[in-house]
Amino acid sequence: MRNLNSLIVINHGRLLSQRLRGYCIARSEASGFCQSHASRGRRFVTQLQSASKPPWRILFFGSDEFAVESLKRLHASRDDTKAGYKCIDSIEVVTLTGDAPVRKYAEQHRLPLHQWPDVDLSSGFDVGVVVSFGCLIKENLINKMTYGILNVHPSLLPRWRGPAPIFHTILHGDSVTGVTVMQIRPKRFDVGPILHQELCKVPKNCTADELGATLAVVGARLLMDTLAHLPERIANQKEQSKEGATFAPKISPRMAWIIWEDYSCDHIDRLFHAIGSRFPLKTMWMGNPVKLLDFIGKCNVMFPAAPYLTAVPGSVLYQKESNALLVRCKDGWVGFRSVKFKKKLSAADFFNGYLHQSVLKKSPSPDTCLFHSFKENTHLPEGQDNSMLLQNKTRF
Repeated sequence: MRNLNSLIVINHGRLLSQRLRGYCIARSEASGFCQSHASRGRRFVTQLQSASKPPWRILFFGSDEFAVESLKRLHASRDDTKAGYKCIDSIEVVTLTGDAPVRKYAEQHRLPLHQWPDVDLSSGFDVGVVVSFGCLIKENLINKMTYGILNVHPSLLPRWRGPAPIFHTILHGDSVTGVTVMQIRPKRFDVGPILHQELCKVPKNCTADELGATLAVVGARLLMDTLAHLPERIANQKEQSKEGATFAPKISPRMAWIIWEDYSCDHIDRLFHAIGSRFPLKTMWMGNPVKLLDFIGKCNVMFPAAPYLTAVPGSVLYQKESNALLVRCKDGWVGFRSVKFKKKLSAADFFNGYLHQSVLKKSPSPDTCLFHSFKENTHLPEGQDNSMLLQNKTRF
């Protein structure tokens, strides 16, 4: 009985996971169990003691490029003994269908691969690691890991819980962000206790892709440090604050439509840096969708407006000095060096083809020099309807 009680705290005071402590307490309090039960208990003792320190048997859950950075570090450390000991004993990978970067990496390096949600746990794992996976993991699977499942999340939790923290960090103009390593809990995303956290400054004018690449490296490093001291990190875990929690929902093509009347120059700038690599900014012109490309930011209009131009939100003109189309928004002008309307056109080509005085004289429409914010009841040219435009919104 004394041996079973000693299982509650092992390896010089390092705490086991709640599941294991509960199991051990229940075993120690049971009385009169037979010799066969005692034999199984001794085997369980041996298993737990062997899992109380590295090297760990890892089950990795991931999908995208951000996750690949952590998987690379885990994989590299499997054969790394520079520190005098191995941190990782084995790695198996759980990923989604399709051509996810994590799947490609696992196949390239011949790592054992599981197709979610069919996860084979017969090999036995000490700890799970989740990075950009996007699926809730059930409690019974979490409990089968000696130390539960860790999550590498690119924000300073509890700020920006959810699937798109990096995009919302940029979109909302945060000056600082960071990476959090936490233990996951069932049924809800990103609410578990924090094991490790590091603050990072957000570089000026960086894109979500650039920030993501930086945080992926930081996250991989924090993960390895956490695994190197895992029992201590779990023993000193910190619950997330109940204050300051924000949610970062998925980005979508709908977010790329500019509302000229409501958006400031700074908001359009942040929007471009947040989602521009995934979904080019868009507007409506003469009832047709237009991609706005090669964004150059806020611009000053240094010359008198042409007589036909009314400086209302959506007003568009060509500035020869910067070779850009300038568009009026809520509080100023922003510039684009090219657009895609039927085909990609430079600002000069769009001006010469559609905005030049010789063209305007032939067009009686007062909207020729206006980009319009998309509205659900927008009047479309003959042969189109709103359902077609909504499909275009996904492609655009």
